[in-house]
Amino acid sequence: MANHFGDRLFEAVKKKRTSLTVGLDPVYSRLPAVIRNHSSMNDEYDAAAAVDAILDFCTQTMRIIAPLAAAVKINIAFFEKYLWEGVESYYSLIAEADDLGLEIIGDVKRGDIGHTAELYAAAHLQNPELVGLEDTLTPDAITINGFAGIEGIEPFAKMADKQGKGVFVWVRSSNPGAAAIQDFADAKGEKMYEKIAGVVNEIATVPERIGSSGYSNVGMIAGGTSPEAASALRQKYEKVWFLVPGYGSQGASAADCVRFCKSDGTGALISASRSIIYAYENPKYKGQFGDDWKRCIEQAVIDAKVELANAMQSKL
Repeated sequence: MANHFGDRLFEAVKKKRTSLTVGLDPVYSRLPAVIRNHSSMNDEYDAAAAVDAILDFCTQTMRIIAPLAAAVKINIAFFEKYLWEGVESYYSLIAEADDLGLEIIGDVKRGDIGHTAELYAAAHLQNPELVGLEDTLTPDAITINGFAGIEGIEPFAKMADKQGKGVFVWVRSSNPGAAAIQDFADAKGEKMYEKIAGVVNEIATVPERIGSSGYSNVGMIAGGTSPEAASALRQKYEKVWFLVPGYGSQGASAADCVRFCKSDGTGALISASRSIIYAYENPKYKGQFGDDWKRCIEQAVIDAKVELANAMQSKL
C-alpha cells in the first residue's frame, strides 16, 4: 500500500472503480428498529445504550460498504454529542475501518493558528505514541477550516506529511446560504472561495507533497451543489483531490458532482451520507427488501455507484 495519501486515494478509486465515499452521520432516532429495540440499546437518553446502538449500526454499515466504496467519512460531531463515550466509539470505528481496508476521513473541521493548530493536528492526525494509547489510530485524513489562511493550514499539512496522511480544506460548502459569504467578491471580482482555493493550492503543490500519482496529500472540500464552481476548480487545480459533499440528500446530482473528476475517474471523492445510511427509510428500497436494512443500504451503494459511473460516461 502506498505511503502517500494522494496515491492511496488513487489506488482506492481505481480498485473500487468508483469515486463514491459514504459518510457516517448516525442519529439514534433514525437507526433501524431492530437495533433501537434491542434490550441493551433501547434507551435514547442513556449515553451508554445510545452509543452502543450507534457503534453497532456504524460497524455493520461499514462492513457492507467496504467492498464497494472508495472511502468512509466519519463525522465526529455525531459522536461528540455523547462526550467521552462518543469519542471513544469514534476511534473504535476508525480501527474497524482500517481493518476493513477503507481509506478513512475524519470529518472534524478543526481550525486555528500556531501552537493550537499544531495540537489539533497532533490530536487528529498523529497516531499516538503515549503509553496506553499505542493501539489507537487516527484517520487517514481530516477536514479543516481554512479561514485563517496559510498559518491555519500549514500545521495540519506538516503533520499529514510526517504521518503519511492527508488534509481536506473547506473551500466552498454545499449549503444554500454559502453564496452570501463564500461568493463575496473583491474589487477585482475574485470570490472568497476562489481566494481560499488559491491559498490551499499554494500549500498543496509544494513538490514534496505531490505523490507518484500526480496528486497532493492536501485537498479541497467543495460542494457538488455548485456545478459551475466545480468545473472551474477542477480545471484550475489539477494536482488536488476534491472531497465533494452534497450528493444525494442535499440535492446535488451525479452529473453535478462528477465535474470534479478527471477523465480517468480520479481526483474526487463524492460523498453521500443520509441517502445511503438511511436507505431503509426510502420506499424504493423498503418495497424491495422490507425490514432487511442491510440489503437496503447495500443496494443504495450499488445504485449510487451505477449513477456516478453513468454520469462519468455522459461527461466523456
